[in-house]
Amino acid sequence: MAGLHPAEQRRPDHHRRINSRVDDSSALTQSLITRAHELGFALTGIATLEPIDRAPQLLDWLDQGKHGSMSWMESHTDLRTDPGRILDHAKSALVVADLYATRATNTDTPLKPGEGRIARYARGRDYHDTMKQRLHTLADELRALAPDSDTKCVVDTAPVHERELAQRAGLGWIGKHTLLIHPKAGSYMLLGALVTTLDLTPPSSQPTITDHCGSCTRCIDACPTHAITPYSVDATKCIAYLTIEHRTPIDPALHEGIGDWAFGCDICQEVCPHNSPRTPESLDPNHRTPNPVYHSTRDRLDLRDILTWTPEDRSRELKGSAMKRSKLDMLKRNAMIVLKNQGVDFTSSCEHPTDPCP
Repeated sequence: MAGLHPAEQRRPDHHRRINSRVDDSSALTQSLITRAHELGFALTGIATLEPIDRAPQLLDWLDQGKHGSMSWMESHTDLRTDPGRILDHAKSALVVADLYATRATNTDTPLKPGEGRIARYARGRDYHDTMKQRLHTLADELRALAPDSDTKCVVDTAPVHERELAQRAGLGWIGKHTLLIHPKAGSYMLLGALVTTLDLTPPSSQPTITDHCGSCTRCIDACPTHAITPYSVDATKCIAYLTIEHRTPIDPALHEGIGDWAFGCDICQEVCPHNSPRTPESLDPNHRTPNPVYHSTRDRLDLRDILTWTPEDRSRELKGSAMKRSKLDMLKRNAMIVLKNQGVDFTSSCEHPTDPCP
């Protein structure tokens, strides 16, 4: 692939295959990692599956109700704290990361009145689909080499603590904002894993990345709703949670802090020194461009237009997007909050303009 732009190199080549003897663990691991890069993943590594280090903190976080209305987080805590239980006889996992933005794309053009910002991860195609397709390709090829093995692909929806697995796999460290940070690529990444009953051997070149946050508190200081404390996020105050997961009216005390964010939030990542803007030439070739599947020309929403959407409009406008996660009434709720923050009159766009702002 010499001479190709890194984004072109990462486009999936489904004509290739994992090429290794299954009885040579080191060679199989390296072949699997190489194949994962060929399928477009920017970062890869091998993780062991012992219980997670942060189990007490996770359980305490749940006990304090900081997960908000995400009741599914309370289920399967035995799996969340012990990833080896997600698959019978599991021994290891290939952990992967897609870059959906880079340090070269850490700034947006200013909004016009009536526009709302979209979190960067949701501006392109839905990562659940794009990552799982490629992980399933890897799983099929791995089982073809080892028919007696078993695999399970996880992308966000399974009760697995992917960030801790990613940290074990040398993809970064978990920052004070609880997101994974790579010291050069930053934190604009999506995580997935292929759990297997094979005992994959981490390559000798796999790094152990220590915590680089130090005394920095930029993410904590910048959060407008004060949702972040060191290495913990109170979802009930987090703009991303409020605009994506919270399905009932939002506490008016938090409206102003939502600012211009119509779906999600990137503030804690935008201010992180490890996401500080860099020219593409100054970055590692594998970290210069996002995976092309996440490319989109839409980084904002027309809020008054959303207030007129029908369910059919929502389905059409958000086809193939992770923004499908939010129901129509939630999108309209978010739009009204942002318009009010901007001082933009929206009553003429509302079907029921006398209804209180959610």
